[in-house]
Amino acid sequence: MATSKQRPMSPSAAADPRAGIQSVEVGFALLKALSSSHQAMMLRDLASSASMSPAKAHRYLVSFQRLGLVVQDATTNRYDLGPSALRMGLASLSRLDAVRLGRAAMPALGDAIGHTMALAVWGNQGPTMVHWQEATKTVSVQLRLGDVMPLLSSATGRCFLSFMGHEKSDGSSDQRLMNDMLQRELMLEKKHPRSGVAHTAALVKAMRTETQQQGLARVVDSLIPGVAGFCAPVFDAQGHLVMGIVTLGGAGGFDSRWHGGVATTLRQAAAALSQDLGWQTA
Repeated sequence: MATSKQRPMSPSAAADPRAGIQSVEVGFALLKALSSSHQAMMLRDLASSASMSPAKAHRYLVSFQRLGLVVQDATTNRYDLGPSALRMGLASLSRLDAVRLGRAAMPALGDAIGHTMALAVWGNQGPTMVHWQEATKTVSVQLRLGDVMPLLSSATGRCFLSFMGHEKSDGSSDQRLMNDMLQRELMLEKKHPRSGVAHTAALVKAMRTETQQQGLARVVDSLIPGVAGFCAPVFDAQGHLVMGIVTLGGAGGFDSRWHGGVATTLRQAAAALSQDLGWQTA
């Protein structure tokens, strides 16, 4: 029986540990297009999104259907992600750790922003600092890991109050804790009001609305005199706030504009981490 000869691998390809299978990479463009879409797709649209011809896309989709990565609706002929893709996605999400991802991103983000960086999560006493990275040029800040941040006068607290508080209406322990913290802080602010810190329910509502509209929280001189800061929210696959990314510095050298370089870079970093955790915006 005649046997076909296998084309020998070039020396450069054999020696390159990064050499892969190009057809797999090409086909993955279809899965990426489906995962980026909020609905099932027609063949022509899916092929266009993956920058290939419909005929070529169809051949890949046939194989993906056999593997359960893609399904096709018999009525509409639209394609969507299949059960195998769902299982892999859920397995990946179950292994993700938001804080671990955040810590890995801190060095590059700190270099890009040039100010002290931190990560905060909601703990059993409120917004809690869990990671701290000092910048080479920074002001001295008397904060430590494990510190619980106030809701009204810190960027961290405002972030959690604005992006987590509005979704908690089920009477949970987190909701009760947040309400208790807010009421205590409001009472103190009414007795000893500070400039730029809300001391009435109406002002709290306005602050939360502004924070949600801007996509991150900001303070200037509120918590520590001469210090400004931002905190951007990171969401999980269900859209729940899981972490805040914080940056702060001396108000004189810190770009505290809502759409300045610091705020823009921080928003982008938080959005990228949220995407890594499975969150997709509408």
